[in-house]
Amino acid sequence: MEGVRGPLSRQRSAAIIARLKGESGDTPDILDQHIAVEQEVTGRPLTTGNRVRLLEDGPATYQAMFAAINAARDHINLETYIFEDDEVGRKFADVLLAKQAAGVQVHLIYDSVGSIKTPREFFERLRQGGVRVLEFNPVNPLTAKKGWQINNRDHRKLLVADGRIAFVGGINISDVYSSGSSATRSQGPDRKRTNWRDTHVSIEGPAVAEFQKLFIETWERGKGDAMPARNYFPPLKRVGKDIVRAVGSVADEASSPIYATFVSAVDSAQEHVHITVAYFIPDPQSLEVLKDAAQRGVDVKIILPSHTDFWAVFHAGRSYYDEMLRAGVKIYERRGALLHSKSVLVDGVWSTVGSSNWDPRSFLHNNELNAVVLGREFARDMRAMFDKDLANSDRIVLEQWRRRSPLERAKETFARMWEYWL
Repeated sequence: MEGVRGPLSRQRSAAIIARLKGESGDTPDILDQHIAVEQEVTGRPLTTGNRVRLLEDGPATYQAMFAAINAARDHINLETYIFEDDEVGRKFADVLLAKQAAGVQVHLIYDSVGSIKTPREFFERLRQGGVRVLEFNPVNPLTAKKGWQINNRDHRKLLVADGRIAFVGGINISDVYSSGSSATRSQGPDRKRTNWRDTHVSIEGPAVAEFQKLFIETWERGKGDAMPARNYFPPLKRVGKDIVRAVGSVADEASSPIYATFVSAVDSAQEHVHITVAYFIPDPQSLEVLKDAAQRGVDVKIILPSHTDFWAVFHAGRSYYDEMLRAGVKIYERRGALLHSKSVLVDGVWSTVGSSNWDPRSFLHNNELNAVVLGREFARDMRAMFDKDLANSDRIVLEQWRRRSPLERAKETFARMWEYWL
């Protein structure tokens, strides 16, 4: 583990684990096991002394992000898949331009495909105002600054303000998040009229430096202009008890560390696995890990969307329901709101929130970013959030599922043929 002054001694690390056990009442080895697994599967350090706050839906997330942006005095680094030219997007643009005019250096990375509907004039206004803007992997190969790979997308959502607070999760910059998932709003196929359910976290403490490093790595990999000298890595004090790991993946890696940490956490589960995810297409290994966990008595519950903005992924994922249900995996579909969350809770001690779905695109083709949090205190908040979504979901029962129409089966078969590219 690492603290505010670098790597901790074995004795200090052991003392922290012992304290966490004493506070949480964990069984003797459950926290040890998940910490040991985390140490094996990724190259980023576990950092202690952090405070992590769970943020549900767009309004709460945007409020916290605007507060951090307005309080910034040195720099703001923002990375997002979608940055739309709508009411929310223009509000973000205005506050970023105001901070830049006040001497706070702003860097923005946006994905070329995710923001393809946003006029170029929108980003040019930011550039003219002094914001350093990087278009990730441009659709137009003539404007690409590095090797052109149209299928490689930056799906991360990251905000770092003054190197002291970071925001990570699934929420883009778009009007679709402007009302909470519990608000009364007309439903329909139009994504602008449907309430969206999503999750983010804010992080303060030593772990923020790891998220800052990942932003800078993406900026440099994308051949962005030289970043002006700023205090990107200020001294960070211990502010809480949460153990955090920043887990980032890039498309050109041999294997995804996010995939490895997902699968390893489930494979190590002893009590429960609670997954909430928007796009779910399990590969053979992760499918077996989920089935094996259920068959050895672990309570495996997965909350998935009941309707979606991407029908092919929706039906490809549904094609695996029968096999999972037969193995004892419990599947639920969230009603009312369009589910876009990506979170996992294991054994009441291991949690993750981020941008990564559970599908081939996230693990093979996208740059993704998740925060892994170890500890029961944050896990309690995760459990409360999961239970609230569960109360607004319908359970899929095998006997009823097998009575679905031939048309639905045909959609599943067709979509599954293309799952690698979805």
